[in-house]
Amino acid sequence: MLRTKVSVIVPVYNTGKYVDECAPSLLGQSLPADEYEVIYVNDGSTDDTLGRLEKIAAAHANVQVHTMPNSGWPGEPRNLGMRHARGEYIQFVDHDDTLGHEALERLYQHAKRNDADVVIGKMSSTIVRPRRLFRHTVDACTIENDELMQSMSPHKMFRRAFVEEHGLRFPKGPWILEDLLFVSAAYLKAERISILADYPCYYWMKRDDGGNNTQHRFNPRHGFWPNCRTIVRQIKDGTTPSDDIDGLQNRLLHRLYHVEILSRAREPEILREDPAEQRQRFEAARELALEEFPAAVREGLPAVSRLRAELLEQGDFDGAKTLAERVRQVKARSQVGGLRWEDGCLVADVELDLVRGDGDPLLLVERDGTWWLDPELIDGVPGAEQGWEVPDPFRLAYAELVVKDRDREDWWYPEGEMEVRLEPAGEGRSRFVASGRLRLDPERLAGGRPLQRGVHDVWAYVQLLGVERMLRVSGEGEPGAVATSLSLTGGRLAQPYWTVKGQLALDVDQRQREIGPDTEDLVAANDLRARRSLGLPYLLAAPGDPALIEVTVSTLTVEARLVAGADGTARLRLPGRLKLPTGRHPIALPKAKTPIAYAVVDEGALLRLEGPAYEAGRGRRLLDAVGDNRRVRRVRGRLGK
Repeated sequence: MLRTKVSVIVPVYNTGKYVDECAPSLLGQSLPADEYEVIYVNDGSTDDTLGRLEKIAAAHANVQVHTMPNSGWPGEPRNLGMRHARGEYIQFVDHDDTLGHEALERLYQHAKRNDADVVIGKMSSTIVRPRRLFRHTVDACTIENDELMQSMSPHKMFRRAFVEEHGLRFPKGPWILEDLLFVSAAYLKAERISILADYPCYYWMKRDDGGNNTQHRFNPRHGFWPNCRTIVRQIKDGTTPSDDIDGLQNRLLHRLYHVEILSRAREPEILREDPAEQRQRFEAARELALEEFPAAVREGLPAVSRLRAELLEQGDFDGAKTLAERVRQVKARSQVGGLRWEDGCLVADVELDLVRGDGDPLLLVERDGTWWLDPELIDGVPGAEQGWEVPDPFRLAYAELVVKDRDREDWWYPEGEMEVRLEPAGEGRSRFVASGRLRLDPERLAGGRPLQRGVHDVWAYVQLLGVERMLRVSGEGEPGAVATSLSLTGGRLAQPYWTVKGQLALDVDQRQREIGPDTEDLVAANDLRARRSLGLPYLLAAPGDPALIEVTVSTLTVEARLVAGADGTARLRLPGRLKLPTGRHPIALPKAKTPIAYAVVDEGALLRLEGPAYEAGRGRRLLDAVGDNRRVRRVRGRLGK
């Protein structure tokens, strides 16, 4: 009997149709069905969920269904699933999410290869922004890699023996933040943690009914504040205190302080929620911050976040709200230059910066060797009347470029790094600039594999002074226009263009952008002429196998080839014989309104191809026609002997 490699544990409650939507991704894994099991735990559903689960189990031998009285939270159902699990590893999945087809196989192989206690698979999501934790695959690390704190959901693979050895369990009953408690405990105990970043393993999806959103987050019954305190103490108990802002304990607590504490004093929450309710949350966050978090955590924050923390811990709700209103107006902007293709890669120079609500750059001011936060940003903010000092302008500052597969919600990181620097702006002032080079390789970007057919949008993320922004990488091109030459890579067309919102995007394999209708100006300007293969100067081609495309020559549908020419551009090649009458026939792509070329045919034989802009006088056309006549060529041949 084969050993069960993985147990997939899925807690469910009144899931309805989402069970059926999730199930195919679990049951259609590349890992053989007899090497893994799926354990559904029904948490006392009152709808038709149990019936749906039993129907799935009846059709699949590797599916178990267990039912328990309603606990009101996914923690206890996960515990029950672990008690029934037989797999060497455990993978938690929520009932409304899905797995990539090869997720279990790849995660298990990565775990075994690295003898890992925990494996974190790349997550794709419609809910949250990309995490730089998934920029590179990591064979082995420990909690010393504090970027792990970016991923605190339980949707990971855990060695079952490791879980049992340390008695890891989720808390019972309605216990919000139960995932943070379990995962932080696992991180603290694990000797080897692996990260699989080159394959999208887990799709964390937003339900159309909003059912997977955390509702009633601050309901006293769910215990948000005492639970947060418990997690803080667990981290403190498992690490060594330090006054160093970069000490491990302080770095780990930073995530909790930034997300669970400062969010109560930050936009959008402090500006959006009912003021009376928000004041209560603000005060609860203040109490927890003062009682549980070391001062070094606040001191290690970047400038704007540190000012928020000061206002919070001083109990200045109105001051925090004023700062939030100012920071909300800060926007990020991008500039794109030198867009081009190099060695099959889309390359561009990208620059990012932040601007205030008035449109001027966000600045730092230097006085007597000390940096101070932009006075315009904090004007009128209580506690900052004399200015706000910035000891380290580059504290936790970074920027990165990311590419999003629009159809699949996958995020990928192109080659290259963004450098953050201060650029003089005159009179002792400087502005932050993040710059770098985009290098997008359509054949390798997706974890070393080609991008799939679709539109891939270029985004940037920037974090400066504690101000975080996700922005579209935009240029000055006309919306909808081709951004630069097209490229032929791996036998597929890649078209850079500006979206209607001005964002740089790459259409791979004509998902939305057709080479004909969407490139009419470029196509119409082609004035070349050739005997059998016509150059397309607007289309670059990498050496390799030709791309096969379907074209229409007058009324005849023909399979044509796009091949790489000596100058790096593509050449259109048609068959030598065409069942067409003598004449000049337009060549068009499907759905194209204008021809990309013309075929000159004589008695079914292709004589030559001409670009749409190829022009010749009547005398030249006569000479061309005579010169291309087969009888004339045969006479020339005999005379030349």
